[in-house]
Amino acid sequence: MKTRRRINLFLLAALPLAFLFVPGTIRAQEGRIHFLRSVQYDFHVPERWAELRDRMPAQSTTSMVLLFDGSRSVMAPIPEEDEEQPARGGSDQPNRRALGMALRLMRQSASRSDQENMLQAYVDFESGTISETREFMGRTFLISGERPAYRWKLGTKQNEFLGYMVQKATTVHEGAEIEAWFTPQIPVPAGPGNFGGLPGLILVLSQDRGHMVFSATEIDLTGLGDDEIVPPRDGEMVTRDEYEAIVAEKLEEVRSVRGAGRRRPPFERSFR
Repeated sequence: MKTRRRINLFLLAALPLAFLFVPGTIRAQEGRIHFLRSVQYDFHVPERWAELRDRMPAQSTTSMVLLFDGSRSVMAPIPEEDEEQPARGGSDQPNRRALGMALRLMRQSASRSDQENMLQAYVDFESGTISETREFMGRTFLISGERPAYRWKLGTKQNEFLGYMVQKATTVHEGAEIEAWFTPQIPVPAGPGNFGGLPGLILVLSQDRGHMVFSATEIDLTGLGDDEIVPPRDGEMVTRDEYEAIVAEKLEEVRSVRGAGRRRPPFERSFR
């Protein structure tokens, strides 16, 4: 499959800037950040579909918005009707058949990132808890529990992004390498999805060297209306441990079916 150009981390590492001082923090501690989330597909394209390989998408992209104040945040996809759609065209655009094949391969993939989609994430900074709505193999789950405790290592690299000074931080969490660029100018421990816990809001985040990337595209600190930050309510309520057990079981079923050479993937069966 033709590899598209991954979202470059905005040349943050390649364009070093010598900051002699950190600009003053912005007093406003509420607002909204628009993000573009990009996730690389992991599915394998069989040789019999080689003629479509170059026209299949290499990644999924979703426009999302993060709402935050001094004590909590919520992130959710932007409805398609509210999103400005970029112009389509060009010889490298996937056609309908290629998109259909990609969807079929993704549904039969044993990769968690191909099967899972984060729909909403609500974080309470004071209690350290998170409520997430995730879709996995066509089923929606509401997961509540403690927010992951990321052991961030603050770096010395700084740069400018969207008019804000950003600083690099890295960590390894559950085997995944994570690189974040946060701005102390917005002193809120928020970030995209369940990421956060830094002394400033995360504007750019990369996991596993670009396999998943969150990139801020617009920053609006004009304030929020009443009751805009609300926890998700849709989905089957499960604990984090219960959800992880379901994910592990279903992905193992996919691997078993693929290994046995059966055509019908287990995602078509009931979870129960």
